Amino acid sequence: MSGCKLPLTEGLVFIGISALTLDGKGRMTVPARYRDMLLAQAAGRLTLTKSPEGCLLLFGDAQWQDFRAKIAALPMSAQGWKRIYLGHATETEIDASGRVLIPPELRAAAGIERDIDLIGMGSHFEVWDRATHQARESEVIASGMPDAVRDIVI
Repeated sequence: MSGCKLPLTEGLVFIGISALTLDGKGRMTVPARYRDMLLAQAAGRLTLTKSPEGCLLLFGDAQWQDFRAKIAALPMSAQGWKRIYLGHATETEIDASGRVLIPPELRAAAGIERDIDLIGMGSHFEVWDRATHQARESEVIASGMPDAVRDIVI
C-alpha cells in the first residue's frame, strides 16, 4: 500500500503546493484557501500521521475517519502498516491564529526542520521537508514518465 495515494472523499478537494516555514515551536500556518474549508468542514480538527513515503499525511476530520476505518480493517498480516499509520497518528486543531502544531516526533520522522512544502493531494495533504520533496520530485522526473501517466497527460 502506498503511503500517499488515497481515494478522494466527496466534498473536499485539496490541490496545489504551498511553501511554508515552521515557527520556533514547530507550527505551520495553514494557507487561507485551505483553512476556510477545513474550519467549515472539520471545525479545524485535523490528524497528522507518518507516511512511509518520507512525508507526513494531514487529514481533515471526515477524511481521517474514512482512512482510519480502512486501515483498521486490514488483516493481521498488515499489522506493521497499521502501526505506521495509526500508531503515529496525532490529533490536532487549527489554532486561533490559523496554525497547526507538528509534534517533534512527527517532524523527526519526516526529517522536517523549518522549510516545508504543503501539497494538496485531493482528499488530504502531504507535508514534506522542502529539500526532501525537491530531491524526490527530481528522482520521479529523472525516472521517466510511466505509460499510464503518459496516456492521460499527452
